[in-house]
Amino acid sequence: MSATESTSASRSEAHAADIEFFVRRGMTKGYQAMSLVIPPLYTVFILTRRGRGAWHLSRFLRATWIGGVVGLGAGGGFEYIRTAHSDEAAARDRRIRASYDTASIRADDHATIGTILFAMLTPAFFWKQANVANLILGGSGLGSGAGLCYHWVRSLTGDNPPPTMQRPGASEPL
Repeated sequence: MSATESTSASRSEAHAADIEFFVRRGMTKGYQAMSLVIPPLYTVFILTRRGRGAWHLSRFLRATWIGGVVGLGAGGGFEYIRTAHSDEAAARDRRIRASYDTASIRADDHATIGTILFAMLTPAFFWKQANVANLILGGSGLGSGAGLCYHWVRSLTGDNPPPTMQRPGASEPL
């Protein structure tokens, strides 16, 4: 193997790592977005189409977690197409910026905390009113959206994360 083939192979491995990073990140962001959007949309749809008597907790929670799964697939697919067809240098720069984006990292942390908390609390409060799988998975979707809202409220009230960290080897912050 010549030196140019070795460099080319390591570049394609780096690009594959960038693609993997962005697909995981896109899946996370897609799940968070759909977990935030689906519950109010489902509620409005059911109330306007069928009336108040047609709204059930089990169906609401099922719609929430299925919406989250759709967000997983859509976010991951979008980021795969976007990153796989981009320049390696541009993908690397986007990855470095995303890795040092403290606001995004903090939003992910709040969404994860909300996911775990609601996945445990929803079955505790509504044990007899829905299927266990819908309680746990739907509760985690509700928690993800709640954690994201909590992050936004904290940011709006002035409790912003520390400034973006200095990238190693760069003269200006990201």
